Amino acid sequence: MGDQDAGSDEGVGLRRQIAKPLHDQKLPGFRFWFQGLLMLCLLGFVVFLAFSDSTVPWIEKFSLQKQYRRFLNQSRKVPVPAYLVHPKHRAFLNKMKEKKTPIPEGVQYNTEPEPLQPQRLQYHEAYSRNYRFVMDNVEVCKVNSPLLVLMVPVAPSNVVARDAIRATWGKDRVVQGETVLTLFMLGLDNRHDVEKLQQENQQHNDLIQSNFLDTYLNLTIKTMVIMDWLATRCPSAAYAMKVDSDMFLNVDNLVIMLKKPGIPHMNYLTGMLMWNRPVVRDKNSKWYVPEEMFPDPQYPTYTLGMGYVFSNDLPAKFVDVSKSIKPFNIEDAYIGMCIKKLGLSPTSPPDPSQFKAYNSRYDRCEFSKIITYILGSSETLKNYWADFKKPGPHC
Repeated sequence: MGDQDAGSDEGVGLRRQIAKPLHDQKLPGFRFWFQGLLMLCLLGFVVFLAFSDSTVPWIEKFSLQKQYRRFLNQSRKVPVPAYLVHPKHRAFLNKMKEKKTPIPEGVQYNTEPEPLQPQRLQYHEAYSRNYRFVMDNVEVCKVNSPLLVLMVPVAPSNVVARDAIRATWGKDRVVQGETVLTLFMLGLDNRHDVEKLQQENQQHNDLIQSNFLDTYLNLTIKTMVIMDWLATRCPSAAYAMKVDSDMFLNVDNLVIMLKKPGIPHMNYLTGMLMWNRPVVRDKNSKWYVPEEMFPDPQYPTYTLGMGYVFSNDLPAKFVDVSKSIKPFNIEDAYIGMCIKKLGLSPTSPPDPSQFKAYNSRYDRCEFSKIITYILGSSETLKNYWADFKKPGPHC
C-alpha cells in the first residue's frame, strides 16, 4: 500500500511537472499572438489615417474629433454633412498664401489660414457670421449706389455660367436709367485654382467668396452669407435679388416693376410664391429633409429659390433673426421661416405671371413679358438672349 501510495504521489508529481512546462509554453505563445494582433491593428490604423485625408496631419484628427463632438452637441443632432466646415479649408487657404499672387486694388483676399472650425459656433452652424469673406469687393456699392443688386450663388468652378451671365442679363450696369450690379457668391472648392479666381475677379470685379464648403447641401449657408454681405457691404442699395445661375432674367421688366408706385421700400419680399408646400421625407429625393431638422409637415409660405426680390432692409433682419431658427438645407423655405419669424410675409408681385419657372419652348414675345424663366444650360441662355436682343418688335 505504501509503495502504491508512493507511486501514486510520484505519479501526481510527475503529472504536475509535465503540466507546468506545458503551461509555461502556452503563455509565451499567447503573448506573441496578442502582440501580433495589436501590431496588426496599429498598422491598419496608420494605413487608414494615411489614405483617409492626406492633407490633415494625423494629430489634428484627434482635435477635430473633439470639435466634431462639440459641434454635434451644439447643432442638436442636425445631420453633420450639411454644415461642417471642411478640414481641407486650412490647406486650401495656405495654398492661396503660398502662391502670393498680386491682389488687384480694391479687392481684399484674406489668405490667413482659418482654424478647422470656429472655436465657438455662434448660435448654429448655418449662422452667416461663423464664416468670413476671403475674396471681397468692398467698394463696389460705395462707388455705384445701386437701385438693385443681383446676387448669384454659383460654384467656383462654374466659370461658364458666370461668363454667360456677364454676356447677357448681367452685362448692363444701367437699366431703365438705374444702376444695377451683378455679383457672384462663391464658397470654397479646392478643385478650382485660386489664382484663376483672382485673375477672373481682377478682370470683372464681381466675385465674392466666403470660407464655407461650396456644396448643394450648404445652399442655406450660402444664402445667409449673401444676406450678410448685403447688410454689411451694400446697405445703400434699395433692392436685391437672389437669382440662380441657370436663369433667364429680364432685368428691364424687373426694374420697371420695382419703380411702380406702391412697391414697398421696406419689409418687401416677392417672387413666385409657394403656399402649403409639404416637406419632402423621401430619403431618395434631392429635397429630402429629416424630421430632426424640420419637424413640421409643411413649410410656411416662401418664394421659390430660382429668383426672389427683396427690399434691402431685410438682409440684416434675416441674419439677426436666423440666430433663433434651426437651419435646414432648403434655402428658400429657410428664408420663408425667417420672414415668418419677423412677423412678416412674402408679397405677391404686381403681376404674378412674370415670375415663371420652366418654359417648354422659346417664344420671343413671351420672353419680353416675363421676369424669370429657368433654363437648361448657359448655352441656351446665350442663344435665347442673342435672339431676344435682335432689333425689331418682340411681338
